Amino acid sequence: MKAGVDVGPTNTDAALLDEAGAVLSTVKVASVPGDPVASVTAALAALAAPPPAQVAQVAVGLHGAAAAVDGRRGLCRVAALRIGGQEAQAVRPLFGWPEDLRRAVEAGSAIVDGGGGLDREDWTQLDRDAVARFASSVAGRAQAVAVTALFSPLDAEQEHEAAEIVRAELGDLPIALSADLGTLGLLERENATVLDAALSGFATGVAERLAEALSPVTAVHVTRGDGTLMSLEHLARHPGLSLGSGPASMLRGAGVLTGLEDAVVADVGAKRIRVGVLAGGFPEEAVAGARIGGVPVGLRIPELIRVARPFEPAELAEAVDRMQPGAGRLPLVVVGGGAHAVPDGLHPEHATTAGAIGAATSPVGGQYERIVRLPDRAELPAAMEAVVEQARASAVRAGADPLNVRILEAADTTLAYLPGPFVRLRARAAGPPARL
Repeated sequence: MKAGVDVGPTNTDAALLDEAGAVLSTVKVASVPGDPVASVTAALAALAAPPPAQVAQVAVGLHGAAAAVDGRRGLCRVAALRIGGQEAQAVRPLFGWPEDLRRAVEAGSAIVDGGGGLDREDWTQLDRDAVARFASSVAGRAQAVAVTALFSPLDAEQEHEAAEIVRAELGDLPIALSADLGTLGLLERENATVLDAALSGFATGVAERLAEALSPVTAVHVTRGDGTLMSLEHLARHPGLSLGSGPASMLRGAGVLTGLEDAVVADVGAKRIRVGVLAGGFPEEAVAGARIGGVPVGLRIPELIRVARPFEPAELAEAVDRMQPGAGRLPLVVVGGGAHAVPDGLHPEHATTAGAIGAATSPVGGQYERIVRLPDRAELPAAMEAVVEQARASAVRAGADPLNVRILEAADTTLAYLPGPFVRLRARAAGPPARL
């Protein structure tokens, strides 16, 4: 058996499923303010379940990371290092952040020489002395470091080189690298990396407490924003991946409860309705404009339209129409604690705990993305295979069973705006949790 828990700002939902995925029982309890781990243990205690040792897996959806960013609390102070020289000077790191969030997070920033071209022969060496000077200047202030190189989607070598220098100067501080997040746009990727580093203290504490609280369970995972899971160890390394995980679990749960791979989903909460799209059994990701705490980020989180409650039916209908993919309309699935307030659409059984069911039934996932120069299209299959293998390895590092990882997506996109035959390669992989 496996259990899923979805920690929300008001309520925490839990669900127990058997090996075939059938829902055995569900429960909804009040969340413990400011304490997602206590909320998890309270929900599991209220769930009509066997002893924890008989539950093979618990998957937890945490609202805490987003709440920490929104509330500007529990965040580490981050030193933001950008590698790129003159090409990266136009906009400084953390530009455009809400002032209160920037004050809560920033421990200093610098732009150093390095990289600097699309071709390897055009690159400049990393200014190692400048990196060391910056690290020394933030000693005693910085609790974590975020490193972003302008061309890391092409080659992440200089980010790793800079991390070694920073570690030599500052010791064993958390260091987030933008290459690990895999998105392309510089500012959005940098913002995501800084938030990833800022959440490192929160994530480490939550991971340790969850492991202790659920120690009899064979495997404990947390949800991530792309609709998959990751291990507690992976959460501690990459806490930013948990942002957007609540809506992602809700979308996944709506699909599981209805058997639909593609649908528009309305999650009706006490204060708002979130409308998103399920595509191929996973959340449709925000293509542009994803924001966390008022900051544009390059994270893979669901595309959502929010409608405040109380709502006008026409307003909700407009949101649903905007999320429809085209002329062929998808069915509307209504879930969440306030689902009864929306009479239209499908209302599946257990709709009020869809997020917990989505968490329990999600696979462990991994993604990889990079830009390559391909003067000869005949080289594409080999280049794509390398990216696919990296995606598969990413899923295994997140806790997937290495013998059962499958590829969900492998796509290539020609980047016409870059000089030369550059192609963006992307792959997604997922598999069941590895048994310990």
